[in-house]
Amino acid sequence: MGLIKAIVLLSGGLDSTVVLAQAIKNNRECLAISFNYGQRHKIELESAKIIAAYYNVSHKIIKLDSSIFGQSSLLSNHDGVEVPKDRNARQISESSTPTTYVPARNTIFLSIAMGQAENFQACEIYIGPNALDTKYPDCSESFIHAFQRVIKVATKQSVNGNPPRLVAPLLELNKTEIIKLGLSLDAPLHLSFSCYDPTILGAPCLRCDACILRKDGFDSVAGG
Repeated sequence: MGLIKAIVLLSGGLDSTVVLAQAIKNNRECLAISFNYGQRHKIELESAKIIAAYYNVSHKIIKLDSSIFGQSSLLSNHDGVEVPKDRNARQISESSTPTTYVPARNTIFLSIAMGQAENFQACEIYIGPNALDTKYPDCSESFIHAFQRVIKVATKQSVNGNPPRLVAPLLELNKTEIIKLGLSLDAPLHLSFSCYDPTILGAPCLRCDACILRKDGFDSVAGG
């Protein structure tokens, strides 16, 4: 019997890098998929390529028309919508849904991943929402459970009694815990990229929520 096959959503960020590392640790044969959806931090896709190559896994980048998502500060075609900056971890965690929310993004990503799972004959789909993402409606535990129900009725595999299982290994972890897990898995965290608004030269801005949470997480690990 061959390895169990899995689809892994790989953005190139820290969280998805740890998710891929966990899938590899679980002895899965992985197909990593990334999305070019007009994000202003498209440089993360270069990290995704490098991380997929590091693990020697197959990798697809799927291009989507950014106009399907409407307004979001993460999209390069909405420069008038500001990325939140200079917030501390408490302000980030206590805030309402931020402008970085991309309408229905994970629903669309997972729908495509579901199709890829059928094509790849994968038994699992890995995705990386975490405990700090609950302000995004499509990152919640209830969303993950709801989409699992969709998978159970929307695939040929479900007709055969073996629908793909949606795996969200970081769902209850904060950034510090994710980094600790990544280190325990020897994940190449240094190859990941976490910034919503990089400079024109591709450097992290060091002020957005993604940069702040990444720095705080590593500082906490180093100090603990």
